[in-house]
Amino acid sequence: MDILIKNCNLISMDTSREKYEKNIDIYISNGKIVKISKDIIAKEGTKVIEAKNRICMPGLINTHAHLSMSIFRETLDGYTLQDWLNKKIWPMEDKLTKKDIYNASLLSCIEMISTGTTLANDQYFMEEETIKAANELGVRLQLTRTVNDVADLGRERLEELENLIKEYNGKYENITLNVGIHGLYTTGKETLEKSIELAKKYNLPIHMHFCENEKETLDIKKEYNVQSPVEVLEKYFTNTHNILAHVVKVTSKEIDRLSKMNVSVAHCPISNLRLGCGVAKIQEMKDKGINVSLGTDGQGSGSSLDMFDTMKFASLLQKGVFENSKNMESYEVLKMATINGAKALKLEEKVGSIKEGKDADIILLELDTETCNPKGNIFADIVYNAKGSNVKAAIINGKIIMEEREILGINKDEIYKKCEQIIERIQE
Repeated sequence: MDILIKNCNLISMDTSREKYEKNIDIYISNGKIVKISKDIIAKEGTKVIEAKNRICMPGLINTHAHLSMSIFRETLDGYTLQDWLNKKIWPMEDKLTKKDIYNASLLSCIEMISTGTTLANDQYFMEEETIKAANELGVRLQLTRTVNDVADLGRERLEELENLIKEYNGKYENITLNVGIHGLYTTGKETLEKSIELAKKYNLPIHMHFCENEKETLDIKKEYNVQSPVEVLEKYFTNTHNILAHVVKVTSKEIDRLSKMNVSVAHCPISNLRLGCGVAKIQEMKDKGINVSLGTDGQGSGSSLDMFDTMKFASLLQKGVFENSKNMESYEVLKMATINGAKALKLEEKVGSIKEGKDADIILLELDTETCNPKGNIFADIVYNAKGSNVKAAIINGKIIMEEREILGINKDEIYKKCEQIIERIQE
């Protein structure tokens, strides 16, 4: 079905256009953005969406998530990162079934859509079930089977990852793959080298936790006998495209070294705060040319998948902690949540901006609300005052997934109930 969005106020994130344009029409056909201009005439049979006074912008891109961890929301209080994983999360994860992963993934897909995220980078296991959930709702994902050597299962996890790649790489328009290494502190040299070989063999990005807290950094130095974790990247991660989640505990000199590599950073400010990890030097990374995108982490540590919250925290922290109100200008934050995320996932030719020829991943925002009036700087309004609930419609790959906040084809209450039953069972 063709779609015509009429009379929207456009934030395209396309550098060839004005940053903000009023009363623009967007014509979508066969999943693609075909035309962007004023006064487009709808063809017969076209679905027309009247968007007067609404903001039309690219769907948000979450570059670090664990979607099946929706059931672990608010299990963190009182734990450090390592204790939370070892004593709480990993024992519960051992009890999860394929059906559990499917239902937990559905819950996260619902949350993504309702808060304006159209693409997430997911790292977990039993990812076939997450793919099933994404396809059911029409969500776009990049995902991986997480590889590590916990319980001496590195070889088995590598095999599962390669089987996933063989089965699903290129199979669905909305699903892409990467090679997910949990972290250097949980992955030995042999498993690390084989994971990197997989990435090169299939020409896939690598997605890895990196320097999230001080203990992790110390563990990496000990495991690899190095003075800096960046040394490991420089030795092993040549000729690879790397998405590093967190990157909190790095020095300015280490940031210099990272800037010389093919590295994107997935900044997860809320999760970093909840886990007591600190605040990453994101403005400094951006100033030194590193592509910085945004992530939520799993809901267990990040609380929600609402990227509007993530944008606000990312901006405020860089201003407040580093005592510079000029840090993180609002439009730059929107770039981090859209086109920078697409670049991190090597999908910038398909998504991340509203541009003729690209896939139609689009959200519509209603800003005529108490918190967004009167209107000032529109970009700042979105970053500081908008919430996921301001998203009224979502189009992914040219299909309407949510209209007037109704997600099509899903019984949300049924999924909520099933996920409550999962967490009750595995906590016993």
